Amino acid sequence: MIQAVISQEGQRTPPKEGRPRPLVTMQSVSKRFSNGTTALSEMSLNIEKGEFISLLGPSGCGKSTALRIIAGLGDPTSGSIDWPSSRIGANGKPQGDIGFVFQEPTLMPWKRVFDNVYLPLRLAGRPKSAVREDIEAALETVDLQDFAKAYPRELSGGMKMRVSIARALVTKPKLLLMDEPFAALDEITRQKLNDDVLKLWRNTGITIVFVTHSVFESAYLSNRIVVMKARPGRVHSEFPLLTSVERNTHYRTSEDYRQACEKVSRALLEAMGSETDGHS
Repeated sequence: MIQAVISQEGQRTPPKEGRPRPLVTMQSVSKRFSNGTTALSEMSLNIEKGEFISLLGPSGCGKSTALRIIAGLGDPTSGSIDWPSSRIGANGKPQGDIGFVFQEPTLMPWKRVFDNVYLPLRLAGRPKSAVREDIEAALETVDLQDFAKAYPRELSGGMKMRVSIARALVTKPKLLLMDEPFAALDEITRQKLNDDVLKLWRNTGITIVFVTHSVFESAYLSNRIVVMKARPGRVHSEFPLLTSVERNTHYRTSEDYRQACEKVSRALLEAMGSETDGHS
């Protein structure tokens, strides 16, 4: 059963003494673009090692912007972002500890699956001969070991997205960021990939932050849901979810799942109601 809301308006209880440091910390992060749009306002969030967090909110609330700032693909206008246990390069960004799966697979159509997965390692200057086993292992993780020589045009939409996930995993990141990766897929494929990602999370212990518009997807996947307010985005509320119950077809029809969806839906409606609170 879903537990109680543990925070409101982005305020988090400080970590207890002796607890491991968060993997990533966002502290009062705001983002204002050159066109005057404020995407994020004073957003604070701790990402703990081994969590599966879903960022849930209405369109335009800054979920993807937050994800890109966490990844080091953009700088906040104000506030701070910290990766306390990562290797930080001269540019102040984490090195090699983050994998990113975008909304579209963004595969190179002229390259075979194997070479698409090899891309981040090639960009890092690593010869293919030295990382062949890593590429094969990443493909096996997403059950595409038999499609290494295929071209993207020969794959289904779900298979293309799995190639994208393998490409994000091949560098062996600590943190996997996923920006609505299954939104354009049919429901059957989406549910199958939800199960695949959960299996990946359980088997590897990787930390995942997953952006979604779907209450049902967030309640199925996560062990913590972060509900964001409408633009400018900031944390409205957070829900920890029990993970002892196996997530499968039976769970989708269970009372625990129904209650989780109901409570998260209510929080999302409250967050969307804040569109008229003077910040938009």
